[in-house]
Amino acid sequence: MSPGGGGPMKDCEYSQISTHSSSPMESPHKKKKIPARRKWEVFPGRNKFFCNGRIMMARQTGVFYLTLVLILVTSGLFFAFDCPYLAVKITPAIPVVGGILFFFVMGTLLRTSFSDPGVLPRATPDEAADLERQIDIANGSSSGGYRSPPRTKEVIINGQTVKLKYCFTCKIFRPPRASHCSLCDNCVERFDHHCPWVGNCVGKRNYRFFYMFILSLSFLTVFIFAFVITHVILRSQQTGFLNAIKDSPASVLEAVVCFFSVWSIVGLLGFHTYLISSNQTTNEDIKGSWSNKRGKENYNPYSYGNICTNCCVALCGPISPSLIDRRGYVQPDTPQPAAPSNGLATYGATSSQSDMAAATPLLQSEPSLASDELHLPGKPGLGTPCASLTLGQPTPPSSMPNLSAEAGLTDILPLKEEHVGHQFLTPEEAPSPPRLLAGSPLAHSRTVHVLGLASQDALHEDSVRGLVKLSSV
Repeated sequence: MSPGGGGPMKDCEYSQISTHSSSPMESPHKKKKIPARRKWEVFPGRNKFFCNGRIMMARQTGVFYLTLVLILVTSGLFFAFDCPYLAVKITPAIPVVGGILFFFVMGTLLRTSFSDPGVLPRATPDEAADLERQIDIANGSSSGGYRSPPRTKEVIINGQTVKLKYCFTCKIFRPPRASHCSLCDNCVERFDHHCPWVGNCVGKRNYRFFYMFILSLSFLTVFIFAFVITHVILRSQQTGFLNAIKDSPASVLEAVVCFFSVWSIVGLLGFHTYLISSNQTTNEDIKGSWSNKRGKENYNPYSYGNICTNCCVALCGPISPSLIDRRGYVQPDTPQPAAPSNGLATYGATSSQSDMAAATPLLQSEPSLASDELHLPGKPGLGTPCASLTLGQPTPPSSMPNLSAEAGLTDILPLKEEHVGHQFLTPEEAPSPPRLLAGSPLAHSRTVHVLGLASQDALHEDSVRGLVKLSSV
């Protein structure tokens, strides 16, 4: 190459090194697929779900199974030992009526236990932060010293002032008549109470089924108890009392269970009948929210003033849909790009080249290239800022405008015979993998070349070992 030559470079070509590889370094931004999950799987409350979220219960269900056992065992003994005798001696309608009551009890019990009682969804982080801002602005805590913001709001319902309390767990202001269940850890709309016998909270969406359950269970308990006593009396008239007990010992067990159960069940039915007729909840009645003792002007703003209307609203009104959408899909988070496995900066690097870099001392100690050890006389050191190279087909350096067509490629890639006067290493001197060479015959280019083979043919035969790194100083 003649420094004063003005011919354009025609034969010198730069070929891009292939970057297609199975190495993890080739795809540092590969997205990780996250399988879609249902909302019941990440539900924050203390609940148990079955049948892919269709069944929702409280976590403590031991007493619920006791309820099932008592109903099933008592009814089973009645149908097995008492109904055959009563159907012959009195009427076949007895087992039919008993069967209808039994299935009605089981249906309402399972409907109460397996349904959403009216759980209110918790606030998202953005909603909670926005609500906190509104509280701070309303309280004026931004000015002056810090004051704890109020956690109640007041609304007017039928002329009665009702306070809305803030739930620190759900991060919401609970609507009227809602309360937070400490066992299920959920805010429940129109919360009545948590019933361990049904294994669930009793609220707006399942209260009518709970009432129908205790109503039908009361009828079933009284029905079984009455006809068991009738069965024992009829047998006693024929064979005596002791022989009647020996002939049907299960009747005694049924009578004992029904006798001790009927009082609590019928009493509970009467209490909830009073609550329905006055349109109250158990929570409101225990707290005395609408008691006259709090003042003469204190009254229940939810009552319609008529017993029949209150009963129709509680038992026959429309059932509101569930607000938690427990079978819906959770929107997956945006996948974060995976970080590279190492911090090695590559220019079209492949997996083989990465292995070379790990085995070559010069490539392992990249910072040493910018030190003063490689500083060329009369030229700036490699530590000075340099122009960045883009990945793709690189263009010749702007400081080489005088390359001729004949000497272009041979000057850049010198052969073995032309190493005299140059500081390029011969194939015998150059180790494998390639090293960085600090001296260059191109005075105007100020480049450092990386050559793995001495000839152009060998460079094309083994592209992996022909790592070329161009750094403009």
